[in-house]
Amino acid sequence: MAYNNLLIDMEGAIMLITINRPTQLNALNSDIIEELNKALSLADVNQEVRAIIITGSGEKAFVAGADIKEFSSFSVEQGKHLSAQGHKLLFDFVENMSKPVIAAVNGFALGGGLELAMSCHVRIASDNARLGLPEVSLGLIPGYGGTQRLAQLVGRGKAIEMITTAEMIKADDAAKWGLVNEVVPQAELLQICKTLAGKMIKNSPKAIAAAIRSVNAGYRTGMNGYAAEVREFGKCFGTGDFVEGTTAFMEKRKPAFTGN
Repeated sequence: MAYNNLLIDMEGAIMLITINRPTQLNALNSDIIEELNKALSLADVNQEVRAIIITGSGEKAFVAGADIKEFSSFSVEQGKHLSAQGHKLLFDFVENMSKPVIAAVNGFALGGGLELAMSCHVRIASDNARLGLPEVSLGLIPGYGGTQRLAQLVGRGKAIEMITTAEMIKADDAAKWGLVNEVVPQAELLQICKTLAGKMIKNSPKAIAAAIRSVNAGYRTGMNGYAAEVREFGKCFGTGDFVEGTTAFMEKRKPAFTGN
């Protein structure tokens, strides 16, 4: 499928999605959100895709926020719809994907860009990355899950500090607070993300999907993460991947998982 704002590359079982709007520092708009939804929806059901990396084109920005021109004249109801659609089509969608999604944060990750990175399961940042949620400086709040996911990652106090000051933090500080998993040199960012994805795709797709669901359940209101873990653990015993994994272990060979 052809996209106007995305570049899609496959390296074996790893899909690399590059948001390609460099003159606007890859700022999100409704078109990009819809294209990302289409690309990720196809990837989620494609058994040949085992892991996904999302990054931004160029070296300046992952995603430097949302396209303010697009919603500067919105009404209250339009604003609510914008947020709800964003959650449905992209941010919640990424978080709930059955395949691991890595954010390769190259440069600025601001506003909706940081919210996209936080929706991903793992975040690796380049050493020149700057991260923040500047929405209150526009008379807004983060509307794509930022108030919730930031607090989950860095704690309530630091989240409120970052949101209310609207200040950016450096990559090393983001790592210190748990906002990103690791900080690496800019030139090595994509290769390190691919190496990490390569480790993931060696393992059972069924088990990985179950693990993601179990971890996410612990952050869902009204859900018991431990109970979800028990259910998902039990379901694993009914998969072909479980048979292959245990058989390979006993036969002292590497497993060949098929995702069945």
